[in-house]
Amino acid sequence: MPLLFQLQLVVLNLYSSRVTCNKMPPKSLPKPYFFYGPRKPSQNRPVVHGGLFSNRQILKTPQKPPPPSPPFDLRKWDPHHLSQNPSPPSIPNPHRNPKLSPIARFILDAFRKSHYSWGPPVVFELNKLRRVTASLVAEVLKVQNDPVLASKFFHWAGKQKGFKHNFASYNALAYCLNRNGRFRAADQLPELMDSQGKPPTEKQFEILIRMHADKNRGQRVYYVYQKMKNFGIKPRVFLYNRIMDALVKTGYIDLALSVYEDFRGDGLVEESISFMILIKGLCKAGRIEEMLEVLERMREKVCKPDVFAYTAMIRILVSEGNLDGSLRVWNEMQRDGVEPDVVAYVTLVAGLCKGGRVQKGFELFREMKKKGILIDRATYGVLIEGFVKDGKVGSACDLLKDLIDSGYRADLGIYNSLIEGLCNSRLVDRAYKLFQVTVQEGLEPEFATVNPMLVAFAETRRMDDFCKLLEQMKKLGFSVIDDLSEFFSFLVGKEERIVMAIQVFNELKVKGYSSVPVYNILMEALSKAGRVKQALSLFQEMKDLNFKPDSSTYSIAIICYVEDEDIKEACVCHNKIIEMSCILFIDAYYSLAKGLCKIGEIDAAMMLVRDCLGNVTNGPMAFKYSLTILHACKSGAEKVLEVLNEMMQEGFPPENIICSAIISGMCKYGTIEEARKVFANLRTRKLLTEANTIVYDEILIEHMEKKAADLVLSGLKFFGLESKLKSKGSTLLSG
Repeated sequence: MPLLFQLQLVVLNLYSSRVTCNKMPPKSLPKPYFFYGPRKPSQNRPVVHGGLFSNRQILKTPQKPPPPSPPFDLRKWDPHHLSQNPSPPSIPNPHRNPKLSPIARFILDAFRKSHYSWGPPVVFELNKLRRVTASLVAEVLKVQNDPVLASKFFHWAGKQKGFKHNFASYNALAYCLNRNGRFRAADQLPELMDSQGKPPTEKQFEILIRMHADKNRGQRVYYVYQKMKNFGIKPRVFLYNRIMDALVKTGYIDLALSVYEDFRGDGLVEESISFMILIKGLCKAGRIEEMLEVLERMREKVCKPDVFAYTAMIRILVSEGNLDGSLRVWNEMQRDGVEPDVVAYVTLVAGLCKGGRVQKGFELFREMKKKGILIDRATYGVLIEGFVKDGKVGSACDLLKDLIDSGYRADLGIYNSLIEGLCNSRLVDRAYKLFQVTVQEGLEPEFATVNPMLVAFAETRRMDDFCKLLEQMKKLGFSVIDDLSEFFSFLVGKEERIVMAIQVFNELKVKGYSSVPVYNILMEALSKAGRVKQALSLFQEMKDLNFKPDSSTYSIAIICYVEDEDIKEACVCHNKIIEMSCILFIDAYYSLAKGLCKIGEIDAAMMLVRDCLGNVTNGPMAFKYSLTILHACKSGAEKVLEVLNEMMQEGFPPENIICSAIISGMCKYGTIEEARKVFANLRTRKLLTEANTIVYDEILIEHMEKKAADLVLSGLKFFGLESKLKSKGSTLLSG
């Protein structure tokens, strides 16, 4: 009789006899079991393996339900949120990884209790273990994210009695160090293995090379390769390819070629991928002759490249702008009898059109049609754009007709190119008809569609048609005021069109097409062109028409007023910006500071310098050196001259603001003699003219007298002598 059946009979007899003796209602008793587990279930050993009948159970850690997430709103989604707010590095939790063994959980728990720092408490806990195996060390290192703690644990394990690291533990340490940015330390593992009587194999070097290649560290790949040779290990073909590919992708083509020479010297046979890695790298570097030599060697030793290989070469050369090289590769493809496919044609045609060789691209286009290759709309679009840039609008229109006859529907980009080409050829009426076709086909025109027509109407003074187009734009849902701002920005991009822009604006503002941004654009253009009076007249006109200037308007006005030597009005505009709680343009800060220095208001200028550097991200270098000079004045003229020498070495000669900073600093911390010593040095080195030296000396004396007077007045007020002086009829303090 089987053993299992006998045991079941014994259990049933015991159970029936107990029921008959008690004569009580049957109770729900726990099912008996035979227990063979080493101990009761616990948190560190949740699974108990029993015998035939067992109460195997798992103590589950109670988990709180995750908080409900708010409903997703696409309008509030920020795609840059994750890159701006990276999550903190995760700390390994032994209970989150169910694949860890109980002893590995115990070790990680010991690390956690010691706050992930190595010390006597950790060693005390680890010494409780009877034995440590290399596989256990590897298991712990795979989930450890603290490289220092991992290295300490690895070293501790190596000192245990009878313990020896194996390849798995060394590899796990390498991965741990690389994962946490200690790749240089990981590169030293081969020496560590050799010193511990475990010479590294090709696999260890392959791991290091792969880690560096994945992070685009080409020089480290070559460093590991050289170390591999020093250990007398020859890579296989696969690893050689991996090394060359990493070097090519990171731009070290010469190092890749030297590795290839070692490849050949080892007597290994190249694969097609070996040649293609070098060919792509040489194409990217523009070394066509060397590429053709490698290509010829590939034909001799392996095979001829297929159409995919040739297309890859052409794509790389086109992306680098090497059209001559791409045509030579095309000729090599035809020489090998490889039939180009549609991708090869499209790649070369697009490159030729964008590189200004549209006629050659059109020849290939006709060759495609002759062979019956399906041509997509993008190829038509590239050719049309190329013809428009080349001034051949008629050929572009013929291609549009061919496109429609082929059953395609032109997209908005094609229509935009044709409209721009027609307008450049003074065929604005045909461009307007094409615009109407665009609207009829249900396409949504954009500003790039209408801007060439607006410019053409403005140049030919057809303002009625200009306004008619604006009305149609309004019906189509354009934001006309915003688009007019873009139009005027485009128009004043060339200085010779500023006058035309002013004339167009004068006619448009009568019809209500004016705004603060347009005024700002025109004022800024006039200011840069040196027409300050005209810019200020626009500023006054803007205020007369009850437009509310913004901070940009006032910043431009500050620059204009300083150029017009009206510093008082410039300061009024500065105060308006401050009242608006806004910040000036950097050019406005610089211009106003120079103006204040010019009239001797040095203290106000230095306050403006500090205000600028406190509000903007990157202020003018003159402002930065001004504060440095103010601080250097505490140490005397020699220190100031050192700062000036450094400034001139950086390409910033001393100017008005710098000289004013010298005057301010010396009047506050030094003497007149120290300041004159600095100016005399600049005069000797011909960095200041004699006239400017005299002017700065007068400003220095005046500023020092002003500082002395301020100190006297402050002393009188401090000692309470102000009232006595006034009672005696003194007018010293009335100002």
